[in-house]
Amino acid sequence: MTTYMTGFGNHFATEAVPGALPVGQNAPQNVPFGLYTEQLSGTAFTAPRSENRRSWLYRLRPSAGHPPFTPLGAAPEWAAATPNRLRWSPQTLPEDEKDFIDGLQAFAGNGDPLSQSGVTIYLYAANRSMTRVAFDADGELLIVPQSGDISIFTEMGRLDLAPLSIGIIPRGVRFRVERSGPASGYVLENHGAPFRLPELGPIGANGLANSRDFETPVAAYEDRDEPTELVQKFGGRWWTTTLGHSPLDVVAWHGNHAPYRYDLTRFNTINTVSFDHPDPSIFTVLTLPSETPGTAACDFVIFPPRWMVAEHTFRPPWFHRNVMSEFMGLIDGAYDAKAGGFAPGGASLHSCMNAHGPDVESWRKAVAAELKPHKITGTMAFMFETRLPLRPSAFAMASPTLQSDYDACWHGFPKAEGPNSAS
Repeated sequence: MTTYMTGFGNHFATEAVPGALPVGQNAPQNVPFGLYTEQLSGTAFTAPRSENRRSWLYRLRPSAGHPPFTPLGAAPEWAAATPNRLRWSPQTLPEDEKDFIDGLQAFAGNGDPLSQSGVTIYLYAANRSMTRVAFDADGELLIVPQSGDISIFTEMGRLDLAPLSIGIIPRGVRFRVERSGPASGYVLENHGAPFRLPELGPIGANGLANSRDFETPVAAYEDRDEPTELVQKFGGRWWTTTLGHSPLDVVAWHGNHAPYRYDLTRFNTINTVSFDHPDPSIFTVLTLPSETPGTAACDFVIFPPRWMVAEHTFRPPWFHRNVMSEFMGLIDGAYDAKAGGFAPGGASLHSCMNAHGPDVESWRKAVAAELKPHKITGTMAFMFETRLPLRPSAFAMASPTLQSDYDACWHGFPKAEGPNSAS
């Protein structure tokens, strides 16, 4: 049974073997069991203490011992940014064998990993476990399973993920993904600073995602002397080399640059209003602030089961145009602003300043609904919201799952009566 430590951003200390953690110093001299000392830094050394991310690892072999990396495959091709609203049906599982890395397909992105800005959004579909080990030098990975359980064996311990949970693999942390059956979902690669919890402001000290519900694995390691492929994402493409051993050999570690998971069903929704409609920012799980105050480089937002207790308001998301670009996915159930076409495993992209909102059927139902307390159940949608326009990939634009008739869901709205109707 895997155990976890709790608390977002805490400084953790964990050892797979009692006495493996040195006491009082991190330097390589006199480390227990002759382990090698390595610092893994997720931020600059001089980052403010409140934002500094780093962990000290004590391992069987230094990470520096490897042959040169060589390119593995080609970088994704990108289509031109488009103002058109896009939606994709759920992807199909591969017929040939693919592990988690093989099954990643870029769908949208912005910024540039070499300048450590922006994000890349992937969908994944895998039907076999990884035998190789990977790490991402371009950014941290936010993994959102949609179907199938996966176990992520990292050099700092094991994360078990199922649909309705998420996992974060920090920049540079080595990992291997195993699955018990076919698995699919979504991945956001964050090229900037690490995600953090949003400020709560007038909400107060409690609500939304609570730090105590984030779980970090305890130390576990492999002592395996056999050839192991190590792949890394660097500069927008994958690279490969081969080691003579498993690189998941960290016996003990301490710090706060570590993998973690979060159960989305523990999110504390806050959504009772007397009029109008709250902004979707009240559903933010994790955020990445930009240099512009109050504007996120990226937000991870969910739309979970919740009570709709609201008066004098249209309850589904309203028609809107937004400076942020929105990439949505559906993990389970139905989304309350779409009566059809947006299925679990599917995705949509609404670019900045381009209008979107509920379809005709959802609008008709909402304007006629009795405004009594109503609970939305059996659903979990999410949104990657980013301030920079998202370019779709060439793969996504050529995919047979791209719905050519998506715009039709907004056709057929009747003209309002208007001020001249009574004359």
